[in-house]
Amino acid sequence: MASSSIKESTKRAMTLLLILLILGFGSCIIYLGYVQLIKGDTYRAKAESSQLYDSEISAERGVIYDRNMKELAKSASAWKVVIYPNKLKDEAVREQIVDSLSKVIVEKDDQGQYTKEDLEDTKESVREKASMTSYGYLVVKNKIEKELRDEIIKLMETKISVKSEMVSLSNYIGVESDVKRYYPYGTFASTVIGFTGTEDVGRAGLELRYNSDLTGTNGRIITAVNGGANNDKMPVEFETVYDAQQGISLVTTLDETIQRYLEESLSQALLDHSAKSAYGIVMDVNTGAILAMSSQPDYDSNNPYRITDTKTIEVPEEITDKEELIEKKVEAQYSQWRNRTISDTYEPGSVSKIITAAAALEENIWPENDTFNCIGHIEVEDRIIRCSHTEGHGAQTFKQAFANSCNPFFIRIGLNMGQEVFFKYFEAFGLTESTGIDLPAEASPVKDVTYHSLENMSVVNLASSSFGQTFQVSPIQMLTAVSAIANGGNLMKPYIVSKMLNQDGEVIKQNNPVVKRQVVSKSTCDKIIEMMEEVVNSGTGANGYVAGYRVAGKTGTSEKIGANNGKYVASFVCFAPADDPQVAILIAVDEPEGQYYGSQVAAPVAAIVMQKIMTYLNVEPQFNEDEEIFTEVNATNVIGKEVSSAKALLKDEGFNVRVIGNGENVIEQVPSANQTISKNGTVILYTEKSAEKEKTIVPSLIGYGVSEIYSVASYYGINVKIVGNGYDTTGFVSYKQSVESGTEVAYGSTVTVYFKSNLTAVD
Repeated sequence: MASSSIKESTKRAMTLLLILLILGFGSCIIYLGYVQLIKGDTYRAKAESSQLYDSEISAERGVIYDRNMKELAKSASAWKVVIYPNKLKDEAVREQIVDSLSKVIVEKDDQGQYTKEDLEDTKESVREKASMTSYGYLVVKNKIEKELRDEIIKLMETKISVKSEMVSLSNYIGVESDVKRYYPYGTFASTVIGFTGTEDVGRAGLELRYNSDLTGTNGRIITAVNGGANNDKMPVEFETVYDAQQGISLVTTLDETIQRYLEESLSQALLDHSAKSAYGIVMDVNTGAILAMSSQPDYDSNNPYRITDTKTIEVPEEITDKEELIEKKVEAQYSQWRNRTISDTYEPGSVSKIITAAAALEENIWPENDTFNCIGHIEVEDRIIRCSHTEGHGAQTFKQAFANSCNPFFIRIGLNMGQEVFFKYFEAFGLTESTGIDLPAEASPVKDVTYHSLENMSVVNLASSSFGQTFQVSPIQMLTAVSAIANGGNLMKPYIVSKMLNQDGEVIKQNNPVVKRQVVSKSTCDKIIEMMEEVVNSGTGANGYVAGYRVAGKTGTSEKIGANNGKYVASFVCFAPADDPQVAILIAVDEPEGQYYGSQVAAPVAAIVMQKIMTYLNVEPQFNEDEEIFTEVNATNVIGKEVSSAKALLKDEGFNVRVIGNGENVIEQVPSANQTISKNGTVILYTEKSAEKEKTIVPSLIGYGVSEIYSVASYYGINVKIVGNGYDTTGFVSYKQSVESGTEVAYGSTVTVYFKSNLTAVD
């Protein structure tokens, strides 16, 4: 019995042991399965992180070109400073690295100075990353220039004592390749192109709108490490490189030359009129392509955070609170980044009479030859709305009323067509919708806020809207609408990117012109163009005249929101040549001081820009009889001829001639034979190689008529180029010259003289 009991106990013990063994092995198997199947990726990543060193190769953003393939924005070589936190577990060593590195990378001013606060902020940032000891690699500063890179390399060669050993700082910090966005022309088209932030992400303009396309794909360098205490990298044969892929490049519709013309003229207008801002657009009327677009003052895309717009945003001296100062600074930055041509709205004033007139002609609201008697005001319900010409224009036809910009006339035809017809064309010309231009932050029209909806438009609203008041549009909306008149009635979708290229330069996308709709007939457009041409020839837009080119235009002046605040937006819109329109221009000057009418302030700017564009585009000028005085010709090449025969030949052509030197033959002529000058200009003939270029003093050419200027110029031995309405002797005088009086120049040099009327042409 005892033996049987012992056997039974032994059997139970063996069974229990077997169960325990099964459970133990089962648990191991289950755990191994859990490790491999569930946590496998996690542990594998940990193992690889201790065996591999992974660094990033920054990709270049795509290039932004103008339409002639000039680079407006590109990526250039730069460097980034990195730190190896997993090697900085010793706090004393870590603090040495933080202190040494921060003193080198802290932001410095132009004199190489920095504040104690700046240094402490930099130390805190570096210390935070250096303390993340589970990381093998972190960037502490990117996109540094070569000068700073050289300082970092020199620092890396420094040695410090670590556990009684002298160790190079290159064990803890490094420099690697990076890319930096670079804008070759600085401020050029900055509010259109925009800029990128520290992480190479677009922050404004095209850089923001096309950020996902421009952004490339970063590459990687994966290097094996030895797994030792310092995790040192293995030789290059243990390295795998995945190349970075450049982003898509953009070919814009901008023309670098036309953009220069626009920017220079707007900058000068800003100074001449002490204005808050000045902005403008040049558009191809047939396609909607933007040839130039500028908001002044602007900023440098290479240094977008430096405030240049001090007139728009001035920080009051009494502000001492740091947070308030920062807020004001940020406000100033956002202000200068703003593209006012698409983001701002304004009351267009008389420019919008183009739309009212087109609607009236299309619907036969007012017979062209019928007259309207303007007595200086008009009654609308309980309101009396006055004409800008307070004494009245008297009896006038449609064409005359348009040239005179007569408010009562446009109110009358607006009332005659009624709310429904007026709103039909207001909407058709795109004034109730965004244009859809491919730029960020375009202003969106808001029903019953920026314009009167049909259902809520009162008779008084209709009256004020008919001559350009009580509603707002953006400059791009207004120019797009006017361009529809220029091209025969088609409302185009404006655009600024024409093509997209891959990194091999192949076209992967082409943006073609888009016609939204036809708004009026070509015959109506032809009549409006004829009226707009009369505005420039004899109406309020006479300062927009360009000799040799048929310019169609319309002036506008609107008081800014807030009645009787004395602040205005002066504007002018035009296109040329009137018989075959190619380009349209809108110029607006915000809050000019002194003169404030569009006819006085904006029209002369547009004339300067248009004259340069027509010449640049090789549009041949066609002078009428009154304009013969402006005709420019090439003098015959007389180099090598005897002096007497050369003089006779040039004088027969109408030129004044001055001979310098005692030689028998002409060896040089100024201006050269391939340079155009006015018919009665001056040609200088040099007859000796040793003869120095004689100088003359540029006289003051301000305040004269054309014939007087030619006479004075001949006396001083210089040539002049006339820009503006100089042939009309009624009130038109020179107001500006390209070379300051008193300047010494070579005989035969050309000085551009600008004309405008000082008479008040209200619009």
